[in-house]
Amino acid sequence: MQVTFHSAKTNLSKLIEAAKVGEEVVIAKGKTPVAGIVAIPQNKFTIGLLKDKITGDGPDFFEPMGEDELALWEGEA
Repeated sequence: MQVTFHSAKTNLSKLIEAAKVGEEVVIAKGKTPVAGIVAIPQNKFTIGLLKDKITGDGPDFFEPMGEDELALWEGEA
């Protein structure tokens, strides 16, 4: 889609949404294209991305600390 400066100023939010869904947005001065609006790819966080890829047992954070670990944690060692 090609729009004029005036139209771009008036409809900027709509043009940004159009670019986000992959539409080519060109801003023209008269009939001469001078700029474009492109969406910046957004990284999406995926829950469970590493599921079944990490092996082995890690520390059990719900188990009580030993006396030595607890003393270190509390700054008494």
